[in-house]
Amino acid sequence: MCAKYAIGVDYGTESGRALLVDIANGAEIATHVTPYPHGVMDEKLPDGTTLGPDWALQHPDDYMEVLRRSVPAVLHGAGVNPADVIGIGIDFTACTMMPLDEHGLPICLKPEWSGNPHSWVKLWKHHAAQEEANRLNAIAEERGETFLARYGGKLSSEWMIAKVWQILDEAPDIYSRTDLFMEAADWVVMQMTGSLVRNSCTAGYKAVWHKEKGYPSNEFFAALDPRLEPLTATKLRGNVAALGSKAGELNAAMAEAMGLRPGIAVAVGNVDAHAAVPAVGVVTQGKLVMAMGTSICHLLLSDKEVNVEGMCGVVEDGIVAGYYGYEAGQSAVGDIFAWYVDEAVPAYVRQSAQEDGVGVHQWLERKAAEYNPGEIGLLALDWWNGNRSVLVDADLSGLLVGLTLQTKPEEIYRALLESTAFGTRRIIEAFHRSGVDVNELYACGGLPQRNRLMMQIYADVTGREIKIADSTQTAALGAAMFAAVAAGAEAGGYATIVEAAGKMARVREETFKPIPEHAAVYEALYQSYLGLHDYFGRGGNNVMKTLKAMKRSS
Repeated sequence: MCAKYAIGVDYGTESGRALLVDIANGAEIATHVTPYPHGVMDEKLPDGTTLGPDWALQHPDDYMEVLRRSVPAVLHGAGVNPADVIGIGIDFTACTMMPLDEHGLPICLKPEWSGNPHSWVKLWKHHAAQEEANRLNAIAEERGETFLARYGGKLSSEWMIAKVWQILDEAPDIYSRTDLFMEAADWVVMQMTGSLVRNSCTAGYKAVWHKEKGYPSNEFFAALDPRLEPLTATKLRGNVAALGSKAGELNAAMAEAMGLRPGIAVAVGNVDAHAAVPAVGVVTQGKLVMAMGTSICHLLLSDKEVNVEGMCGVVEDGIVAGYYGYEAGQSAVGDIFAWYVDEAVPAYVRQSAQEDGVGVHQWLERKAAEYNPGEIGLLALDWWNGNRSVLVDADLSGLLVGLTLQTKPEEIYRALLESTAFGTRRIIEAFHRSGVDVNELYACGGLPQRNRLMMQIYADVTGREIKIADSTQTAALGAAMFAAVAAGAEAGGYATIVEAAGKMARVREETFKPIPEHAAVYEALYQSYLGLHDYFGRGGNNVMKTLKAMKRSS
């Protein structure tokens, strides 16, 4: 019997990855990465137009380049007959949104608008809409809008509505010219199928859509700005389809560009972290999945819907059908370590790493592992890119306490690792306080595969055993699994994502378990972390916001 395959395409912050998967057992046959030619535009546009603080934009054709390069590469590398590929699915960082004209063309690709920053794709970590988010939350609270509770009491500047409102505020001509505001995931699917289908995951978590109630009322949007009143019926229009649904079939033009057979199933889009949950076999409640990379998304299934402080959202069927899917997160994790290595380590560290034949991260990890908990005398707040959960405030910033003239680079590196673990524990405690159980931890993404010290610290700080995904590309595997579901059993796929997970998901045998003596020290450090967390994050000292305001006005 001929093997059947699915392709998952994982769109990250810096690159896109295609993964060819054997549907029968989840075996990863071939993978290929395409770095985005334009990268993340956070300083200037391609024409040299400068960007302000907290901007993060991307070029939409970079996403198509991933399909044009990486999909043919995995087919060629594996020697697989395109006729044996039954479906393709994608996942995306979110909210990553763009304005489109009436033909579905990104407005940034029109020469007359390409010099306006608001015409471009706003990446998930675009935080320049914080002012709009603050006003949105204040108005929603004043009106007693019930949807606010589903998002931990605040909507983030990273999400769709704040970004749309920023465009209206700062570039009303772009807003007027826009026919649709669309998640990048849905736009890429539309390029493959020709169909306008929004996925329930990004609609639910990032655009305040509810399975039964739909979007917030027109009256709420009118309270924000009268020009926003018809937003959901016009510029956010489109059918919202459940995860695992078939958005359509691959059209002839894209099939030719990608080397695939036209007519195969294209799954509705998904969020990268959410796609990873079934890919580690988590399809039941009480298991927290940490999708760890530049940031961390914390995903959890439960049979009940409750309000959790600072959660990014709770959506029925938002991750796995039949459960409420909770999301929380940290806005920067791997990005913090990358910042330190790229911008702050002294030259001798790079030289020592080169002499040892290892990367700088690996050198720092090895040296940091020589210390016991508490021995470095440092404590940090993990807010280099703001706080997503539980404070939901992009105007907060990083903090490092305890520096002396004897402080070593590896000590700072360890403090940064520990700070992100403390941030994760704070999120776990928020779930517990609201009655949502977190009994097991799973980790996936690039960081758990590379940094053993980090995973041991997380186990020690949280007091929980951590299971590690067997795949190094869990989100892409999850996207391929949803593609197999979209294709259906009749095409050789699966009827449900639970069935697909039973055959295709894997975790490693090795786990990370808490070391009791380490956990005791981290308990004391965590209490100090909480003191700093609440002092700087809940109004005890607004110096972080004052400094950001001064930077913006200078």
